[in-house]
Amino acid sequence: MLCSLPQAITQMEDRKAAGPSRAARRGRWWRLRQRWRMVGVFEINPEHEFYQLTSMIKEGMHSSIQTTMDTSGQDTPAAEQFAAEETQTHEGFQMQTFAASVFAQQRRSLDITEEEYMNSLCSDQCYLQFVSNSKSKADSLNDKRFFLKTQSKREVSFLLSNLQAYMAHLEKYPHSLMVKFLVAVFTTQCSLSALQKYFIVMQSVFYPDDRINIRYDIKGCEVGRWSNPDTGGKQIIKVLKDNNFEGQTIALGQEKSWFAHQVKVDAAFLQELNVLDYSLLLAQQPLHRDELDGKHSLANLVIRTTKSLDLEDSPTGSDPPTVPLLKETLGEEGSVQPQAAAGEGIPLQEIGCPEKETRSDSELQEFHEHHRRLLPNCKNSNQVIDGPEQRYFVGIIDIFTVYGWKKRLENMWKSLRYPGRAFSTVSPAKYSRRFCQWIQDHSQ
Repeated sequence: MLCSLPQAITQMEDRKAAGPSRAARRGRWWRLRQRWRMVGVFEINPEHEFYQLTSMIKEGMHSSIQTTMDTSGQDTPAAEQFAAEETQTHEGFQMQTFAASVFAQQRRSLDITEEEYMNSLCSDQCYLQFVSNSKSKADSLNDKRFFLKTQSKREVSFLLSNLQAYMAHLEKYPHSLMVKFLVAVFTTQCSLSALQKYFIVMQSVFYPDDRINIRYDIKGCEVGRWSNPDTGGKQIIKVLKDNNFEGQTIALGQEKSWFAHQVKVDAAFLQELNVLDYSLLLAQQPLHRDELDGKHSLANLVIRTTKSLDLEDSPTGSDPPTVPLLKETLGEEGSVQPQAAAGEGIPLQEIGCPEKETRSDSELQEFHEHHRRLLPNCKNSNQVIDGPEQRYFVGIIDIFTVYGWKKRLENMWKSLRYPGRAFSTVSPAKYSRRFCQWIQDHSQ
């Protein structure tokens, strides 16, 4: 039955008086949840001081990525590509790209396509500023999968001069815990203000971060290594430190030996570069019951194996990796853990592995030298280690501090100020030993 116009107006007024509709309430609740998930992250909107800079970065990176998409078929960069520079001129600014093809190869090795990379860095959405109590400031991009971080000219020069060694290390140890630099280093110059910025883009260690409940920055020392966990009601992500971790452990189960060894390998590499003051970023989240059950299924095991091995570069050429190789990686002592194939009823060594594909001892030795592991079935799997009950996000960051004369003087001053105490400014050899010992003491 149709109602008159006055009656319709009256009914609308009655509904308004009765309160918001169910759809409106759902909309407000959704926005509230989104804001809660974005604690510590703020939009770089047109009113933000960095908006002009991020707009220039988007335009410049779009052109740069377009260039690398056309040459994405090459897997091994030549020596001259590490020193390559390209300058592009845009309206009001210039952008210089360093070693673009080298970083493009790095992205491919991490299964990051140029399309998804461009969609993240160059979309119409505003960049997000990540705000924490860390001294290391960075701007998080869109889906928080990547970080854009401004650097000093000295730090950029150090990275570029050691880029070939860094890439060689990651090629030898593809499951390295070191931070992954994903894009060429740029310098932007605004023709109006002569503004010059050096920056890099790296893969976020803490991704995806939806369920992360605590974060740490670990250096393996005690002086200045406490952070008040109270946020004071501010929208800030607290990153805790070594002394906050006292009495706790990193419970990795059968992954403990792999983790401790890989940290030792990465720290030894940084020692060769005369680097100190790097940190282990560490975060954790509880594993859900379905994740715990799914880890031991055959389908999940196959996916994890595929993630862990580069099938194209395997020692047997085009032959797929055999499951006996899996058996060598599942346990600390080289044996299959009983739960790895629980409920499947098929011995691992009998799953699709003809006799002709069995690997030799030398090939298995090469596998161990690369120190691979079964990667979890998730994005950013190189930075994720699953323990019996917790998922850990781990990565070694801040690798640009060289032990030069300034740091040597700082070491002498701190030795007088903090006699007998462990502080961060020590020789790279001592820093590496102490860093690895902290990992060993706090893992189980």
